[in-house]
Amino acid sequence: MADAAQPPVVTACVLLIGDEILSGRTRDSNLAYIANHLNKIGIQVREARVIPDVEATIVAVLNEVRARYDYVFTTGGIGPTHDDITADAVAKAFGVGIDHHPEAVRILGDHYKATGGEFTAARMRMARLPEGATMIENPLSKAPGFQIGNVFVMAGVPMVMQVMLDSLSGRLKGGATMRSLTVTGQIGEGTIAEKLGELQARHPDIGIGSYPYYRGKSFGTSIVMRGVDSSALERVAADVAALMREFGVEPQTGDPA
Repeated sequence: MADAAQPPVVTACVLLIGDEILSGRTRDSNLAYIANHLNKIGIQVREARVIPDVEATIVAVLNEVRARYDYVFTTGGIGPTHDDITADAVAKAFGVGIDHHPEAVRILGDHYKATGGEFTAARMRMARLPEGATMIENPLSKAPGFQIGNVFVMAGVPMVMQVMLDSLSGRLKGGATMRSLTVTGQIGEGTIAEKLGELQARHPDIGIGSYPYYRGKSFGTSIVMRGVDSSALERVAADVAALMREFGVEPQTGDPA
């Protein structure tokens, strides 16, 4: 009987939008959360970019990556101020108009009425969605994100982004889950670099990364292998361990103690 078909590889790109990230004023924590969350459901983040609040840049980059990857996730630039231009840029990238979404207006109106805040014209901007977009729920501050095509536009505030992403589970179709194994030894990466390169050439479907570490006066290297085929991953890990033993180093599984 033929083996069952392997699950497809599903890919994603993350766009972190905002001058505040590029200036160093804001330290991003969204990428790690998104990548970990997506990997658990079988979506592999293959690329991430930090881009400024410049409409032409957002349009060009978004059109490039949405054609290349199965999904694109953006963070930032959907607030109430003049420099929150992501929604307009996304609409332009898709060649559609943008206007106030009736349901988004209702949700925000009810929110500000309940909290005693004024539903100002600036806050109304957060109810604008590109034509054809569907809302992404925001249980915290209520201002929605949105999905259009394979693009998911989310807030830059980490807590808000996280609840938005969590709400998308039913919309996202995953595939093969990326797994990893780590083999560590007290050996310099320069010592094993050549043979490690040869090992990588023999196993192109498994990513092999070399990461040196230092613990006081001791040092060593962690070799991290990533792939979707568990059997192949284990074979490569065994080869890496054997390679370290060739140099008289006893390897350990996992990160350095």
